[in-house]
This record gives sequence, C-alpha cells and structure tokens, in this order.
Amino acid sequence: MFKRILIANRGEIACRIIRTARAMGIETVAVYSEADAAAPHVEMADQAVPIGPAPAAQSYLVGERIIAAARDTGAEAIHPGYGFLSERAAFVQAVEDAGLVFVGPPSSAIAAMGDKIESKKLARAAGVSVVPGFVGEIANADHAAAIAADIGYPVMMKASAGGGGKGMRLAFSEAELREGFDAVRREAQASFGDDRLFIEKFIEQPRHIEIQVLGDRHGNIVHLGERDCSIQRRHQKVVEESPSPFVTPEMRAAMGAQAVELARAVGYHSAGTVEFIAGADRSFYFLEMNTRLQVEHPVTECVTRLDLVELMLRVAAGEPLPFTQEEVRLAGHAIETRLYAEDPYRGFLPSTGRISTYREPASGDGVRVDAGVVEGSEISMFYDPMIAKLITHGATRDEAADRQVDALDRFLVRGISHNGEFLSALMQHPRFRAGETVTTGFIAEEYPQGFSGAPESPGRLRRVLAVAAALAEAQATRAFTISGQLDGAPARGRKAWVIELDRTPHAVEVEQHGDRATVLLADGEATVEARGLAGFVSGLLVAAIDGRAYAFQVETTPTGHRITHAGRATVSRPLTPRAAELARHMVEKMPPDLSKYLLCPMPGLVVSIAVAEGDAVEAGQPLAVVEAMKMENILRAEKAGVVARLHAAPGDSLAVDQVILEFE
Repeated sequence: MFKRILIANRGEIACRIIRTARAMGIETVAVYSEADAAAPHVEMADQAVPIGPAPAAQSYLVGERIIAAARDTGAEAIHPGYGFLSERAAFVQAVEDAGLVFVGPPSSAIAAMGDKIESKKLARAAGVSVVPGFVGEIANADHAAAIAADIGYPVMMKASAGGGGKGMRLAFSEAELREGFDAVRREAQASFGDDRLFIEKFIEQPRHIEIQVLGDRHGNIVHLGERDCSIQRRHQKVVEESPSPFVTPEMRAAMGAQAVELARAVGYHSAGTVEFIAGADRSFYFLEMNTRLQVEHPVTECVTRLDLVELMLRVAAGEPLPFTQEEVRLAGHAIETRLYAEDPYRGFLPSTGRISTYREPASGDGVRVDAGVVEGSEISMFYDPMIAKLITHGATRDEAADRQVDALDRFLVRGISHNGEFLSALMQHPRFRAGETVTTGFIAEEYPQGFSGAPESPGRLRRVLAVAAALAEAQATRAFTISGQLDGAPARGRKAWVIELDRTPHAVEVEQHGDRATVLLADGEATVEARGLAGFVSGLLVAAIDGRAYAFQVETTPTGHRITHAGRATVSRPLTPRAAELARHMVEKMPPDLSKYLLCPMPGLVVSIAVAEGDAVEAGQPLAVVEAMKMENILRAEKAGVVARLHAAPGDSLAVDQVILEFE
C-alpha cells in the first residue's frame, strides 16, 4: 500500500479522501490555490502545496504543477477526486510518465469514454442500448436544425467533452435550437476547451439511472447497484438515492450487466459510473460513462457498506477486489441532497460570500455530512457552489427522507443564501414520496412559477406557533426580571398573546415555568421545552413539543422572529391583544417600483448585451447574457418597453442587483 498520496482536488471531496487515507495509515498531500489557502482540506492534510492563483485554469487545472508537487513531497500516487483533471487522459499519462500511480482508470478508458460521440459508438459495439441521435460532429446551427428535424423534437444538444450538466440545452422547436446552439458551444468551450456538440433524441418522462461499477487490475469487474439521480435542475443533480424506487430487480440485473460489459470493453479498472436514461416503460439507454468517482458515491457506500475511496486506493496499489458480484448486497435506502450556495427564492441564482455561521447536524444514526467548508469559509465565483452533501440512510425510503427533513432543520448556514429549505420541501413532496413518478422534469413541473417555500401543513403551523408563543412569553418574563426595578419577575400566570405568523393573527395563551411553557392553541394545549428560551437571541433552537424533539432556525427581527422549520420560513410578530387591535390600523409601507430596471440577478460577468438604447423590446425577448460559475444565464424582458439607457457592457463584472439597463 502507498505511504503517501497527493490529492489533486479541493473542497469536500479532498476532505473525504483524506479521511479514508488517514484511516488506512496513508499520509496525504493537499494542493491549493490562493483562494483556498485557509480551506479545510489544506488544514486536514499532512502537507499542503500552493499551486497558483484562484482561477482553476491557473491552478487546479495545471497538471504540471500538481505532478511537480507530488514529486517534491514524495507522494507515490495521485487521487484526482472528481472534476478538474479527473477525466483528462493526457494528465493520467503524464502522471504515469512521471513514475507515479494514478488512482483511477487507465488513460485509454478515459479517452474512450471522455468523448461522448466516440463513447456512444463503443457502447453500441459492446451491445449497450444507445439513445437515437446523431453521432458525429455538427458544423453549424443549420446542420443542427437539419439533424433535429430528422430525429424529431424534442432534442438535447450536448457538449461532446461535457459533464456535470454544463454545455447542455433542451430544444422543443427549431427556434429554441437556433437560439441555444451558440450558447451551448460557448459553454462547452469555456468549461472543457472543446466546442464540439452532438444531438440526441430527448426521452420524455425520463429517469436518470446510473450504475456504479468497480474493477481491479486483474480483470475482475462488478457493479454495485444503481443510483437514481432523476431530480435535477438545469441538468445538475440535486437529489440522489439508492436503490431507485423505479428499478425492478430484473431491470437492475440487465443494466448492471450492460455496464459491466462496457467497462470490460474498454479495459476499465477503479471506480466508474455508467449513466442511463430510462423511459416510463422501463426501457433504458446509455448516456455516458463517468470515468471517476461520482459526487453521489456516498449513497452507494451506505447501502453496500463499502468504502469506494478505500477500494480505489487498493485497486491502484494492485490488490484484487475482495468480493465477487454474488457477494454484493444492498441494505436499506440512502438519500443524498446537495446543499448549494444559491437562492431558491430568486430562481436559484448563485450566492457568493463568506459563511458567517456554519453548524452541521450531528453525524451518526443514519446521518452523514460530507463538507469542505467551515465557519468563515468563502464561497467564491471561481469554483462549484456546493457547500456540503447531506446523506441519510434508513431501513426504508420514508425513513431516509424523514431523516433528511430533520437534519436539514439542524443544518445552520448563514452569511450566504442556500437551498436548504428547497431540499426539505422536496423530501416532503407527495410525488417524491410516491417515488415511481419522479422524472428529470420533476422540479420544472412541480415548481413552474419558482419556489416559495414548502406548503404549509397543520402540524408544522402548530409547532411554529407554539415555539413563537413560548419565545414571546419567556422573553417578556425576562424583560420584567432585568428591568432594574424589581427583585425578580412577578408571577404572570397565564398570559394572552396575539402571534402574527406571516401577518395572520393567532390568539394564544401562554403559561411559563422556566424552560417549559404550556401554550393554549385553538386546537388544545401544547407543551414546549427548550433550554435557554428566555435568553435566546438567534441560531438553532431545539425544542421538545409534546415530548418530541424538533429543530427550528430562529433569527431575531426588530419586531419578533424569523422561524425556519420543515422547509418553510415564517415571520412571527408577538403582540399584546391591545397592540394587535391597534396594529390593524397601521398603513403598510410599499416597496419601491424597480420594474423599469433590468437588474443583475447574481454576481457575474456580462457576456453580451442584445439590445441598444432606443430599441423597442417585447416580453420574453433576450436582453443580456450573464455568466456565473461557468453557466450562462439569459436575462429576458418581463414586459414590452423601450430601452432608455445601458448601464453595463460586455466584459463588465457586476454585483447582485446592479443595474444593467433601464427602460423609458
């Protein structure tokens, strides 16, 4: 086994690899850019080597610097993690030429599967089902339109060298195809340095199912079951689970056999993933092979009780697989959600900045967190916006989903926007719980107008109301105690309150006894027990309501609290009955009208401006393209108007809500 390895990556995957290496007695070397000098993976590793400026193209993607760091520190092998150089055949060859071991598949397999056009040809030759499409290079938009007309709409345009949801665009008509063609090519060039595209038939009501394969250097290849990655947004996976609620044992065996045959055809060893798209009739077609460890590998680890990173290291060291296909067993159900730095209430726009508060849910009892940040870490525009991965495991799918909801309530992140409430809403959604009807169109179909919070439920409303009332009474009692005029708080007995929740009044009565409160609600009494209620200001409040523990994220506001629980944020305002009566006569302040401005919805770079001063525009017309985190975002006119003035130009870096242009 290796004595020392270098990890050619950053963030949570670097931390993940370090944990396993440490458990195996292997020393680790981290590499870092200027932006990551204080990152957790740098602190965790035994050694750390700087490799350049913040942009990945000048640091993490410079293979020569990484190989030099490995040789200078005496590392015997390089683990690439995922992303960056993990699927660069030339990098693998350079590693081996330097006398080092690449912890991954051979360069020939990466080259064969890395080109999406060539990989489909190889898959077809290996007897693997392939999606109907044009397997070849596309010259221009006219050529693409002719191909799409022959295949039949809808079609998907994809970058040949693509992955990770970048360089992809769905078109339902020729107009949509022509509009998106150039943008896809630019995204492909920016992300992969290769602007070649291919086009294939889009399978309607599709499910994204992938098979985890694992091979050694002795010709042994097995599969470890499937992962269902159907819940996606803009082709980026949001939720992954294993096993799939859609896949039957017969389907699993057939998909697994095809995945193993494809891996065998390219001489594969190490961990890899063969991705399929499945139709409603359970037909399935090859999409691509990811020749690396996947972001979602923890769900497979949970249901198989295997450590994929450890197995990758053992395979790289020449050891044979310690089990056969017949010995692979799947136990229970696992779900992974990706906590991203994005604002689900603003169209999931990226959020950058410093994490001012970071508290993870406790690991254990079916809960695992893989993270690469700590309190004080910065989410920058240079890298992927993922904060952490939350993985839960249970005997059943419902148990794993319930643990997700509870753990997300306990995942406290402040300083940036994140999608935690959205993930919680997904876990509670009836269609997700049903399982079999979840397709890749789930988010677009269920949230066509965007996300506005999890639907209210009587149980959630009751819990939030009870906590808000208990906080109000505990803090009012404390105010009497510290007023400086009394030796102690007078006996208050049962106190009447009107608790406004999102402006809706609820009459309650509260009796407070230290950290315990009895709240009389419209449907009966609720008991609330929580340590430090009276002095609570802001943060995570764990309270037992009628004997069961729940978590609430509480922020103090000038008039009350903002309470987040079970995927929904509620603004509470406690009032005395008299104050509530007077409040009904207060005039509501209206926000300013900003409809005449096009505002930049996220920090980003202006790629292009599609209009000029004096132009008349129609609703839905493209106005500008802004790039953020390597993804292009088309900004469109919300209504008809005339452009009065441009405030930005291509190449400008803009902050969130900075004015791009204004209308007359």
